[in-house]
Amino acid sequence: MNVKILTIGNIKESFLREGIKEFDKRLKPYASIQEIELKETLIKSDTPSNIQKALNDEGRRILDKLSPKDYVIVLDIKGKRYSSEEFSNILEDLKISGYNDFAFIIGSSYGLSSEIKNRANLKLSFSKMTFPHQLMKLILFEQLYRWIKIAKHEPYHK
Repeated sequence: MNVKILTIGNIKESFLREGIKEFDKRLKPYASIQEIELKETLIKSDTPSNIQKALNDEGRRILDKLSPKDYVIVLDIKGKRYSSEEFSNILEDLKISGYNDFAFIIGSSYGLSSEIKNRANLKLSFSKMTFPHQLMKLILFEQLYRWIKIAKHEPYHK
C-alpha cells in the first residue's frame, strides 16, 4: 500500500516533527509513506482575490503531485466525520475494491482550492473544531497508524 501525504507548508515545531517521525516509523512495516511538503504561496494582504490566487497556485502544485490512480482524501472541516473504526473499515473496503494508492491532502491556513476539493474522492473532517494545519499532519499520521492497527486486529487501538 502506498500513502502520499501532501501538505502546504512545513512543520516548524520540533515536538510536532518528533511525533510525526514516530508515527512514520511505526507505519513503515505496513505501508510506503511519502511525505510531500509544498511551499505556501505568500500573499501581501488577506484580500479575497489574493487568497484565491494563492489557493489556485497551491492547487496547481498539488495536482502536479497526484497520480490518476490515487484515491484522494482531502482534510476539510466541512467533510464527513467518522469514528476511527468507520474510517478503518472504509479504507479497508477501498483496498478490497482495488485501491492501493492513497493521497491525503492538508491545505494551508486558507484551506484548499475548489479544484483540489473537486478532485477529492473523499472530503474528511476529524472534528468541527479548527486545528492548525501543522497539528493536523500529526493527527493524520496517528489516525493512519490507528487504521492499520484496527484493520489488523492488533493492539494499540483502545
